Amino acid sequence: MKILFLEDDPVIADIVIDFLEEQWEVVHCFNSKDALELAESENFSLYLFDINVPGISGIKLLKELRAFNDATPAIFITAYQDTDHLTQGFDAGAHDFIRKPFELDELRARIENIKRLFRIDEHIAISPSIMFNPTTHQIIKDGETLHISAKESQLLGYLISNKSRVVSTDEILQNLWDFDEMPGVDTVRTYIKTLRRLIGQEHIINVRGVGYRFE
Repeated sequence: MKILFLEDDPVIADIVIDFLEEQWEVVHCFNSKDALELAESENFSLYLFDINVPGISGIKLLKELRAFNDATPAIFITAYQDTDHLTQGFDAGAHDFIRKPFELDELRARIENIKRLFRIDEHIAISPSIMFNPTTHQIIKDGETLHISAKESQLLGYLISNKSRVVSTDEILQNLWDFDEMPGVDTVRTYIKTLRRLIGQEHIINVRGVGYRFE
């Protein structure tokens, strides 16, 4: 699991990083500007954001990421004790909070809970040489990690969950898009074409005039 950790206090940061790196990969930054750039350029399994940091707050940062359909699970660290920041954080898209000062074992427990709820680090085997991680939107093929878009990940996950059943284009559109944002059938074809190129045409069968079947 790869964690993006935003914390501007160097003492707290060093303690938490040393603790987390016993189990997971941690990328740390001191300000929201760097955090945003990292979130846009790399894939993370979890965001661990302090709220009061240089630049925009951790809450505003997460809200901005959510506006770009970034669904990465997020935990806020905060010294605030009021419920207003709690409400704002959840409204911005947070999944959990931990208040300072905190025990490191409590932090681990909250991370493990998020990991369990979102099935982080659980890979789906497509073939002996191809794995798919729906949480991080990654395909691991012959040891190489390939990044796909969130919508491509959703589509592949939907096909896998309906394995061996022909899924129509209309069904895909109705289940993966909101009605007022529903694209045309060409968009689905484009996503399918990309996925077939990445994992092999033999895994996504085109049933002419009907739809697609995952094998």
